[in-house]
Amino acid sequence: MSALDAVAGRVSGGATVTFRPSGSSMVPLIRSRQQVVVAPVDPAKVEVGDIVLARVAGTVYLHRVSSVDPARKRVQISNNRGRVNGWTSHARVFGICVAVDGVARPGVTDKTRVDEQEAGGVAGRPLGSP
Repeated sequence: MSALDAVAGRVSGGATVTFRPSGSSMVPLIRSRQQVVVAPVDPAKVEVGDIVLARVAGTVYLHRVSSVDPARKRVQISNNRGRVNGWTSHARVFGICVAVDGVARPGVTDKTRVDEQEAGGVAGRPLGSP
């Protein structure tokens, strides 16, 4: 099991997870080992340009949404260098990147879902609420 598989398991269980992914496929949006925060997501709300944690063809990626197909309830996942990983169903979209190195990602607040008490937050409150 890869590190991203473990993160996906926690996020799909309702946890917001902070970790440092490695690799260069998302530069300059995410550089290798930058701290990212991924929260559970409502996959029906993701849009092109969002960075999501998703399983495509058996592999978990933290990559961009490059296309959406709401009628078939699926999204296309790509890296930030033009490589398309493929289409995946909403059921395999686990989370959305809400921050990189402490800087909030724009447009993600209404896309997250909070299922349980999490570190630094209380269930039912938006991320960052007291």
